[in-house]
Amino acid sequence: MIFGMSVSTFTTVHVVLSLIGIAAGLVVLFAALDAKAPPGWTALFLVTTILTSATGYFFPADRVLPSHIVGAVSLAVLALAVGALYQFRLAGAWRWIYVVSAVAALYLNVFVAVVQAFLKIAPLHDLAPTQKEPPFAIAQGIVLLAFIAAGFLAVRRFRPEIELTA
Repeated sequence: MIFGMSVSTFTTVHVVLSLIGIAAGLVVLFAALDAKAPPGWTALFLVTTILTSATGYFFPADRVLPSHIVGAVSLAVLALAVGALYQFRLAGAWRWIYVVSAVAALYLNVFVAVVQAFLKIAPLHDLAPTQKEPPFAIAQGIVLLAFIAAGFLAVRRFRPEIELTA
């Protein structure tokens, strides 16, 4: 039991938070490419992605796992994004710090989704049962390159005229 929920129910909550975070993050990323920052979508992305990373620590584990390290990195970049956006209001260098950290957090969430897809979806698992095979590396490489390109473009284009509310 985790927070009064079965592990299965807790896993479902964790996965739903992750999927909402990814969907909202993609909306935010595409808006950033158009120099926009939709406050509701942005808050939804940040909150669900923080919750996804935080809830990952409550799964039973007897040692530090790669998922714990990814979660720690995600929470660190999310702290930067939240600070840059709500505390420093994207002033000066905080604009690009926000964009880079938000894109990095979204990438990490998608990275984990790809890992989970190769673990849980039979046809993908058959292609890369140990996640050391070329199909897994190619999928992760494509995701990484897409996020590097999107992040670069977002840093260049994201100059919103926005009113932020905490």
